[in-house]
Amino acid sequence: MSTASVIGVDLGGTNSRAGKVTGHQLSQITSEKIRAQGTVGEVLEQLCRQIDTMMDASVQAIGVGVPGLVEAATGTVYDVINIPSWKEVPLKRELESRYSMPVYVNNDANCFALGEYYFGKGQGTDALIGLTIGTGMGSGIIVNGRLQEGRNGGAGEFGMVPYLDQYFEYYCSGQFFDNVYGISGDVVFRQAQEGNEQALERFREMGRHLGKALLMILYAYDPALIVVGGSVSKAWSFYEKAVWEELEGFYFKKALQQLRIEVSQLEHSGVLGAAALFYNEKGTVR
Repeated sequence: MSTASVIGVDLGGTNSRAGKVTGHQLSQITSEKIRAQGTVGEVLEQLCRQIDTMMDASVQAIGVGVPGLVEAATGTVYDVINIPSWKEVPLKRELESRYSMPVYVNNDANCFALGEYYFGKGQGTDALIGLTIGTGMGSGIIVNGRLQEGRNGGAGEFGMVPYLDQYFEYYCSGQFFDNVYGISGDVVFRQAQEGNEQALERFREMGRHLGKALLMILYAYDPALIVVGGSVSKAWSFYEKAVWEELEGFYFKKALQQLRIEVSQLEHSGVLGAAALFYNEKGTVR
């Protein structure tokens, strides 16, 4: 892996986190609450102040992950979640103009997949699906060691595929509990931890829906590894069995026997994944 220092920025809808990555070392982590109701310029300046705190002569590039669509060729971001003013922001152009170095921008699910590939569970494999299950359901695709991002960074948005009367995200994320039962996922999680059978069955039900989503992913990409992250992954033990029971319907049994599904253990995965956009662009060997 390159020893160049890269600043990785995870621009969430609530907080912005940044860090400096050199090889496999992450340092100088900062986190700030985003001025979500600020203007385009105000939010951009907040982002730049974080970058400024760790900028030095060792930094060769900046990577930014955002919760929204990204036009890959230009690094323009669209409709960033929870930041109303960021409808269309030429983020790559703005940052390259300010810092005079390469800037790479992509959506946060793609960054999660890259973070796992370079720093987490994906080390040692050349194909994986990174699946984030939280308020929504996002995913990133690595094939032959390269991110498959699509023109707008939206490749692999399996959560938006129609399913039953809605779409997969409706049933396969933290939304499920409120959408179907009118109860917060946090409440169901606490109840499940206490052994409440109704709560445990609700997780199993969500797991059965997720298993059907994974069947679609297996037929489309035949990955060696699926890495699950996001807030709902913390409850994986409550729905893991239900997922695998659904996967028993996969036609290609040999491929299923070789499949691994792992829960992410990577701390600061968003920052690391944003920095890994540089490695992906340069084709850096791990």
